[in-house]
Amino acid sequence: MKLLYFGDVIGRPGRTRLLDALPGIRADLDPDFIMVNGENSAHGFGITEKICNQYFEAGIDVITTGNHVWDQREIMNYIDAEPRLLRPLNYPKGTPGKGAGLFEARSGARVFVAQILGRLFMDALDDPFARIEEELAGTALGTGADAIVVDIHAEATSEKMAVGHVLDGRVSMVVGTHTHTPTADAQILPGGTAYQSDVGMCGDYDSVIGMKKDVAVNRFTKKLPSDRLEPAEGEATLCAAFLETDAATGLAKRIEPLRMGPRLIETRPSK
Repeated sequence: MKLLYFGDVIGRPGRTRLLDALPGIRADLDPDFIMVNGENSAHGFGITEKICNQYFEAGIDVITTGNHVWDQREIMNYIDAEPRLLRPLNYPKGTPGKGAGLFEARSGARVFVAQILGRLFMDALDDPFARIEEELAGTALGTGADAIVVDIHAEATSEKMAVGHVLDGRVSMVVGTHTHTPTADAQILPGGTAYQSDVGMCGDYDSVIGMKKDVAVNRFTKKLPSDRLEPAEGEATLCAAFLETDAATGLAKRIEPLRMGPRLIETRPSK
């Protein structure tokens, strides 16, 4: 099975680039299942029902989020009714929405997607390691699902790597999001799980992590109140992780980065 995971989409430039490029990407790579981190889709902060529907209509199967999931308050009512929109598992119980779900790929295969939020340098939520263990206890690779993908939305690379090693051999892929910068460590761990510390963002890289650079730089250099951060408006670069799994085991056969755009060196998965 072939799966594609797009990193954090930043505002209109990221959305437009992704939606425009998806038909060609689907024709070229023929993925069975497509995921995207959409938590920065609405002008850089949160996501709306309208944007979710645009993604679903374009062929995206699951949308993950992160610490910005509630920035657009309207999503609190929508997320309970839309299982394809996930928020991190380790928000306290009773929080709207779900942090994991079992979905059907175009091939008919079962894909389990879960997201956890890191705790280092972020909000002190429930233990992400304990919560993902609880969730996977009822969904084993090969019996409960044909593929399992876990998104670790976190600041610290060490925390992301620890999640990868804890889940190695039990899930198809552990992929990091949140830092908006693609890492060069895409690999298959010893137990057969694909891993990348951060898939990167879908946004304008002539920026500070997708935001207009002048405002962001002033916040660091002047330490004074500044204008609200807004997405940079140049042409966006797309970043994604391409995963191919073994039909018999559900573990990874290969993981390759996909980068398309004007700022970063382009790379496409091999066919």
